[in-house]
Amino acid sequence: MTDTHILNIGFDDTDSIKGMCTTFLAYKIVDLLKKQETEFLDFPKLIRFNPNIPWKTRGNGAVSLRIRTKNPSKIKSQIKNLVEKYSDIKNGANPGLVFYESEEIPEQFTRFSKLALWQLINRNQAKKFAAKNNIEFFYQGNGQGLVGAISAIGYDFEDHTLELLSYRKNSKFGKERKLSATSVKTMQEKTLPYTFNSFDDKKDRVLITPHGPDPIFYGVRGENVDSLLYATKILKTSEKLAGHMIFKSNQGTGDHLKNEFNITNIRPYASGKITGIISDEPKIVKGGHVFFSVISDGHELQCAVYKPTEMSSIALSLIKGDKVCIGGGIRKASKNHPRILNLEFLDVINLEKNLIESNPICKKCDKKMKSKGKNQGYQCIKCGKKSVNKVILEIPRKIKKRLYIPSVSAHRHLSRPLQRIGRINKESKFDESTLWFCVYEK
Repeated sequence: MTDTHILNIGFDDTDSIKGMCTTFLAYKIVDLLKKQETEFLDFPKLIRFNPNIPWKTRGNGAVSLRIRTKNPSKIKSQIKNLVEKYSDIKNGANPGLVFYESEEIPEQFTRFSKLALWQLINRNQAKKFAAKNNIEFFYQGNGQGLVGAISAIGYDFEDHTLELLSYRKNSKFGKERKLSATSVKTMQEKTLPYTFNSFDDKKDRVLITPHGPDPIFYGVRGENVDSLLYATKILKTSEKLAGHMIFKSNQGTGDHLKNEFNITNIRPYASGKITGIISDEPKIVKGGHVFFSVISDGHELQCAVYKPTEMSSIALSLIKGDKVCIGGGIRKASKNHPRILNLEFLDVINLEKNLIESNPICKKCDKKMKSKGKNQGYQCIKCGKKSVNKVILEIPRKIKKRLYIPSVSAHRHLSRPLQRIGRINKESKFDESTLWFCVYEK
């Protein structure tokens, strides 16, 4: 293309708990642009930001597109119309849309995006950022979607995954999804380790279908395009789907937990990790949840491990003095509860010896002696042998120095699954000729 412009497009918060989906809007925008003289420069980007934001609808995901075009003004107008058409404003969506014409993305975009990964950023900060950096922007409602829209453009991938999202026909929105669980299980077996978090074998549960009324039928997450396309051939459903699109994403990277907590940045709704020493014995409460505290740099932080994570027994096995690194989100303090870190991973760095005092063992009878009374020593009731002092016993630990993560069913979109530990995916070659976008036959 001659006399062309590189246009970066970001949008967010177009959905509500009652319907629509920001990725579906992206699918509709790409469908429109592909019918024009538009060159796509990369996969659409689906970026998940801080999962602890209280007003998020589902996965707190925003989308960005990067294209080359001869007529940016026309495309901006068309996209604005689509945002208005496919945003569920009547049910609480607050869409934000930004345009940035440039081949290079300035560092300030990246810094803003990194903060959105773990902090709470309000809409006024986003509006000021847009005005300061001469960004074209449009919003409806309160404009909260501008935060994700800017951040999606600025996101700098250190690691990434891909997700193939398949979309339903309009007539099927809100209706039950019928997908063969057996086919999902087979797909996972045949595509591992190049797909992840598709099926929970322990609970016999499908993990790729949403449960709400949104337009997505299923989403398969993985490492490369070929594995995702192969997965779709194995999955079986009687429903006629509308099409699919592959997104480049930060899902499965654990990016939101790279922030190191300290006394100055442990704020409500923040995400991150902290290294410290267990400062009290873990306690289990009604419902099976476990609470304990850690001390780091002289400050104590209470932590919670909830039963659905299936990590309660791990947490209960900790003792005072153990050194751990824990990651998660900060729950706001309430009238009855202090500020708490809701745990998303537990990395045991060092284990203390679990020592207890015990009555001595009779060497002849191999039986535990009984106390003769206060300060009177101990005696074997079988042979009469005596001993003066208690003995110190070391109780074997039930946990090891290693990383523990929740059950796959309790993973968040950003959670790094075990199979991705140590894996860094830096290159997914974008090729316009591949089936990264497809509208199926009517």
